[in-house]
Order: sequence, then structure tokens, then C-alpha cells
Amino acid sequence: MNHCGIAFDVKNRPCLDSEFMPVLLFNRAFLKTAKKPVSIAVERASGQMAVYHTFVHGTPEMAEADRYYVNRLVKTALWMKGGFKLYVSDEGVYQALKGDFCAGGCQDFDFDYMANVFEHPFEIVLTSDIPQAKDSPKAMGGHLKGCRIGFDAGGSDRKVSAVIDGESVYSEEVVWFPKTNSDPDYHYDGIVAALKSAAKHMPRVDAVGVSSAGVYINNRTMNASLFLKVPKDLFDAKVKDIYIRAITDTFGDIPYEVVNDGDVSALAGMMSLNEPNVLGIAMGTSEAVGYVDQQGRITGWLNELAFVPVDCHPEAMQDEWSGDIGCGVKYFSQDSVIKLAPRAGIELEESLSPAEKLKVVQKLMAEDDPNAAKIYETIGTYLGHTLAYYYELYGCKHVLLLGRVMSGKGGDIILEEAKRVLADEYPECAGKLLPGLPDEKFRRVGQSVAAASLPEV
Repeated sequence: MNHCGIAFDVKNRPCLDSEFMPVLLFNRAFLKTAKKPVSIAVERASGQMAVYHTFVHGTPEMAEADRYYVNRLVKTALWMKGGFKLYVSDEGVYQALKGDFCAGGCQDFDFDYMANVFEHPFEIVLTSDIPQAKDSPKAMGGHLKGCRIGFDAGGSDRKVSAVIDGESVYSEEVVWFPKTNSDPDYHYDGIVAALKSAAKHMPRVDAVGVSSAGVYINNRTMNASLFLKVPKDLFDAKVKDIYIRAITDTFGDIPYEVVNDGDVSALAGMMSLNEPNVLGIAMGTSEAVGYVDQQGRITGWLNELAFVPVDCHPEAMQDEWSGDIGCGVKYFSQDSVIKLAPRAGIELEESLSPAEKLKVVQKLMAEDDPNAAKIYETIGTYLGHTLAYYYELYGCKHVLLLGRVMSGKGGDIILEEAKRVLADEYPECAGKLLPGLPDEKFRRVGQSVAAASLPEV
């Protein structure tokens, strides 16, 4: 394969997508000939810094490859860790990034999104004085003593648990419609109702933990699909502090934590495995990811790997929301199943919703349809290549694979194919990276119980 003048071999190609170009293999081939040092730092909240020391070619004939490589590197850093300010040591790289990450540039979505999330204009500066790396991980979760509430806010239902000394004494699941409701009071009232419902089943409430899709910084909602229809002025006024208000209005001054649902999934995985260093990947409507580090801490990184590039092919599938191509959301979600179905000879009725289309393929897989099996095998090949990349980014030991795409026989095929590709193409990961499916203990712990364990009392 060849991309931007960089040639590389892909030993394991997806059976329904032979043009797939794994980012990791491109990067490795690129760095074999790139010798000019360049450093890039990405600043996020509270002075935290992600730092990358790498290389480019710095020659006119390799300018396209250099620009592509640094563009994808920065894109990955922004969505893995978050950030609003780039520090760049090389003039050529600086100019390329200035042209890409700006209003009207090819990465204007990332430029605008990060500025909004961090409430700071997006900046790029040229400097020889690259800052030092800085992280502020928080020991969070695993606190089981006392009377606690765990609340899990999903796109189609909300779950709440009353938890006493680590045991759930009451759980409730209520259908709601947050993504289609523009009135923030609807969301607030739903959250408060759930909290009060759980509180009735305990003598007191010592702490509240919240698991919710979206980006949360200091317990504040910076961006979340649950509030998609809420106008910006009402979002700023009533949504950014919605969980803080709901908890303090209901219970007064008690400990609370609001954390991305992907991180809570990883935390639940750690509680189930009784081991840290867990990456949780949920494949559903999108790709939701969370991470608990080697010390069992939540990092505060964005972990929005749905928008991290995994495929270098110039005609890779485009994400409708961000406008970018080749990102995880189109490979590790129901969209991937739908994309691959026609290539497997399976025609899906256009009138069906994406979730219904997935169910059609799942039914065929349950009947051992060989064409459906090819879809899951292809996703498994994607995943094998990408897990090696995620391992390089995180150094994770355990990968917990969740979500409705992973359910049933199809999930088993995905896992086995991913393991095969890892062993065959990335032997350096052998014994170091352990992908698997959740066990019964994980299912018992559950998202809302793990959420309840978030605050320290």
C-alpha cells in the first residue's frame, strides 16, 4: 500500500474492505525515513499538557506526507486528551497546522469544538521552549462505604441505583427522550426525580455519582449529545451545571462526582477484574471509550476515540458530524455494520432506523448466515489493527469490549478475529494486551453501581 508516498504492507486485510490502511502501519513506515526532530505540546484545562517528540522529513518532496502525519497526530492528541493550545517547535509544521486547524481550514470542526469545550480560543504558537508533560489523574471510584446513589444518563433511558455498602438495594430504569427535548427543565426534572426515587430506599444519602455521555470538566457539562436540542444560551445558563444543581438542590452539600460514561464503564471493568489499566470500548450508536490508568485512576482525558483516525485511505468513510474521514466512529459502531452489509450481499431496507438495520444483521448472524459472519470478521480485522494502535497510545493491559455491536455470535467473531490479527501482525502485543468481553460480575456491578462508587466520602 502507498499513501502520500509512504509505502507499507498490510498483512491482514479486512475481507470486505481490502483498501483499509491502518494508521499505525502508516506511522511506522513514515517514521522509518523521517529524521528531522519536532516536538508538539497540547495544553488542556488546569495547565495539563500532552507532549509528543517525533520526526518529520522536512523536505519539499515529502511535504505532503509530513503534513498528513502531523495533522493526524494532532487530531489524535486533541480527541484522546483534549486541548485548546498547541506549542510547536518547527516552523514548517507550525505553518501546516495553522493552515489546517483554523476557521475555514480542513480541521475547522476540531478547532471550533475544542474552543467551546475548554471555553478558550484555540491557539497555535511557534516556540523552541516546549512545555513539560503534565497530567492530573484522580483516584476515583471503588468507594463502597455508606449510602450512595449512582445515576446513569443514557440517550433512551435513565438508570438509578440506591447502593448501601456496595450492594444495590434498589434500581430503576425509566424511558426518557433527552436528545429530542429542547427544554433543559425537562432534563433537570428527570434527574431530580431519579435521585429522589433512589433516596426513598435508604436511611440517608452520603454521596451521588453520575455517569453520563459527554465531556465533563470539574463536574460541569461542556458538551453532551443528551442536550443536543437545547439552544446555546439555555445550555450555558442551565445545562453546564445541571448535575451540580440537581444534586445540591435535592440533598444539600454532599460529595458528588460527574464523569463520562466511558470512564465509568472502564471503572466497572476494573472493579470486575480487580485489576487496573483498563480500556473500555462500547460499540453502539457511536464508539464510546473510557480509561482507568495503571494506578486505577481516571485521567481527565477526553478519550473520544470515535474521532481519532484509524484508517489512512483517502476515500475512507466520512463521519457526518465532524466531516472528517477514517475515524473510529465509522468502524466500531452500528454504522460499520450498515456500511459493510451491501458489500456482504445483504440489502437493508432504507426505511429502517440504524438500530433496526443492526438487528436485521444480528438475526442473520444468529442463524449462522455466512455473509453476516463476513461483516463481523471485517470489523474484527479493523479492531485487531486498531487495538495495537490504542495499545501504543495508552499502554493498556485490559480491553473490555461492550455495546450492542458486540452482542451475540457477531461479538464472538469480532473478538476472535481481533485476537488473531493482533497475534499475527503485532506479536509485540502478545501477553501484554488482553481484549475480552464482560463477565457476569461486571454485569452485576453495572454502570450505575460503579457510578455510585465515584465520590469519596
